[in-house]
Amino acid sequence: MAAVEQLRFGVEGGGEVSALLCRPANARWLMALAHGAGAGMSHPFMEKLAAELAGVGVATLRYQFPYMEQRRRVPDAPAVLTATVVAAARRAAEVAPGLPLLAGGKSMGGRMTSQAAARHPLDGVRGLVFFGFPLHPPKQPGTKRAEHLAKVTVPMLFLQGTRDELADLKLLRPVCAKLGARATLHVIETADHSFHVLKRSGRSDAEVLRELAETTMSWAERIQGMR
Repeated sequence: MAAVEQLRFGVEGGGEVSALLCRPANARWLMALAHGAGAGMSHPFMEKLAAELAGVGVATLRYQFPYMEQRRRVPDAPAVLTATVVAAARRAAEVAPGLPLLAGGKSMGGRMTSQAAARHPLDGVRGLVFFGFPLHPPKQPGTKRAEHLAKVTVPMLFLQGTRDELADLKLLRPVCAKLGARATLHVIETADHSFHVLKRSGRSDAEVLRELAETTMSWAERIQGMR
């Protein structure tokens, strides 16, 4: 098991937030990893994902958005959320200057990461990883939330389940196709937005988490080789 170190960093307009650095001895990458809208960095999904990523050599800097840090239910304004992403990427570069950087997150955390990167490239970040990109609200299919992705200049990995109610694959596939070589879509059969799979899939949630980690690492190594 990789050791976990508690950190803090400041956010413009948002005060200070907590972070957890999980760095295995064999780390080859570091990811600034943001949580989803309804649960913070210590949610079981986030903890298990960080452990699986550590197992394949990806260190993580999990961090809180200010509203979660302050135990408020309503997410911060987009400007504060994206400022948090920028600050987290900067902090990640400081704590592990020798590791190449990725940034991303679960659901809203991934979307805010992409919005931050669309406004201005994140310092040192070589790729973005979305663990369930929330393309649209449940039962409200649309692609407006993806419009900013055209302004992202680094490679993007979309990890999506076929039962994700926040990302109709019939809409997401064309979005990724339009982004061209910058976008990679990895689909997990029967997985929902939380990456729970149906029993008939013959797989466990733990196996899916391992697939998320392994796919992230293989993609990261591929984009590294393209540089």
